[in-house]
Amino acid sequence: MPTTPSTTPTEQLDRLLRQFPALSPTAQQQLTALYPLYKEWNARINVISRRDIDNLYLHHVMHSLALAWLLPDEPTSYTIADVGCGGGFPSIPLAILYPQYQFLLIDSIAKKLHVAQAIADEIGLTNVSTHHTRVESCELRCDYIVSRAAMPLGLLYEYTQHMLHGSQAPRSGIYCLKGGDLSEEIAQSGVSAQLTAITTLADYPDYYQDKWIVYVAKQDKRTN
Repeated sequence: MPTTPSTTPTEQLDRLLRQFPALSPTAQQQLTALYPLYKEWNARINVISRRDIDNLYLHHVMHSLALAWLLPDEPTSYTIADVGCGGGFPSIPLAILYPQYQFLLIDSIAKKLHVAQAIADEIGLTNVSTHHTRVESCELRCDYIVSRAAMPLGLLYEYTQHMLHGSQAPRSGIYCLKGGDLSEEIAQSGVSAQLTAITTLADYPDYYQDKWIVYVAKQDKRTN
């Protein structure tokens, strides 16, 4: 739920950068540019709750980059698909962090993709492409799926397994960000899922107490 920020965007960014001290100067500049760009675009096309825009780094960028603690960091140019990317979360922050990877931003709402592509272009991200399609009919292939509460886990698995077919990447599979009690959703999904509490990964604020990274390995469906 949107809240009044207890810290300024600059203070939030400083906290974020302390978590990733090895970031290149280019990556730091790109992250710094996100707040003014999203604030400008969000006034025209709503991709983040307008009441929450001043929490961009705390609630959206930091949340997206939590996946970096579990995604493999390899020199190989793997491909990551962001399913239901909206305005570019988690993919835009991850593309800044992983310039060696290619990111496919997939959404059925064209105006949100327009915002994501415009911001990627304005900060000089060359490893991002947008795709206006429904994921279940998407013919793209990738090594990893990322998602930020775009749909129930069972549907996410069902709609994306064909995209991962043939990948030889380490720990290929689905990495999604979800919150709350997930026991019923996981049970209904019919998949074996590994949950990691975000607050165990780094210095995350209380806002993340009930937020999780859910990992489902490629071709890991249970037989019920």
